[in-house]
Amino acid sequence: MKKIVLPVLPVFFLFIVSFSACSAKNSDADKQKDVVKILSYNVRNCRGMDNIISYQRIANVINRIAPEVVALQELDSATQRSNGIVVLDQLASLTSMYKIYGASIDYQGGKYGIGILSKEKPISWKVVALPGREERRSLLIVELNDYFICCTHFSLTEEDRIASVDIINNSLKNFSKPIFLAGDFNADPESQVIKSIENKWYVLNDPLQPTIPASSPSRCIDFIFASNYNGYTFETIKTVVEQEYVASDHLPVWVEVKIK
Repeated sequence: MKKIVLPVLPVFFLFIVSFSACSAKNSDADKQKDVVKILSYNVRNCRGMDNIISYQRIANVINRIAPEVVALQELDSATQRSNGIVVLDQLASLTSMYKIYGASIDYQGGKYGIGILSKEKPISWKVVALPGREERRSLLIVELNDYFICCTHFSLTEEDRIASVDIINNSLKNFSKPIFLAGDFNADPESQVIKSIENKWYVLNDPLQPTIPASSPSRCIDFIFASNYNGYTFETIKTVVEQEYVASDHLPVWVEVKIK
C-alpha cells in the first residue's frame, strides 16, 4: 500500500499548488478587468499652444498615460484646415488603438467632431445629435465588452447645454452595462449644467483640478462621469490632470476607476 500512496502524494501536491496558482491568476485578472483607465482630452486638432500641429506629441501623451479608452474632442476629418488628413486616423495609428469617429458638422470639405480610441475592438457605436446654436454638437456612444464609453463636446450656449443633458440621459437610460461619459462640457463644476448631470451621474475626476487654459489653468470644464442609475457603483482609484502645457489648449484629464 505504501508503494502506491507515496508516489501519488507529490503529484497530488503539485496539482494543489498549480490549481492555487491558476486561481490566483484568474482572481488578479478579474480584478484588472474591473479597473478601467479613462482619458478625456480636447486636442484642438493637435495644434499646440506653440501653434505647431503635432500628432506625435498628442500620441505621446496618450501612450504615456496608457488608458483603456480615450475620449477626444475637436477632431477634423479630411478638411481643408487639416490638409485632407483624418486626425483620428493619425492618432489611432500612433497609439495602436481602435478608433470610432463621431462627426458633428460638415466642415471645409470634410467633417468636424469627436472620437474615441480604445484598446479593445468596439462591439457597436452610435452618434446622437445634440443642440448647438453656434454649431451642432453630438454624443458618441461606443459599446465595449464590459461597459459603454461616451464622448461629447457641449455647446457654448447655456440653454443648449442644459437640453443636452436630458437628451443624453434619455439616450442611455435602457443600457444594462456600466456607462462612462467624458468630454469637454464647457461648464464649471458649480454650474447648473454640471449639477443637472450629477442627478444621474457620479463625477469621477477632481473638479478642483483645473483643465483650461493649458498655459495657466484656472477652470475645470473637462469631466469624466459614470452612470448611477443602472445598479453599478464606482470607486475612483486615481485621478490626474496631466501638466502638459503645450500640446493643446486643454490639459488632459484621466481617471482610474473600479467598477463595483
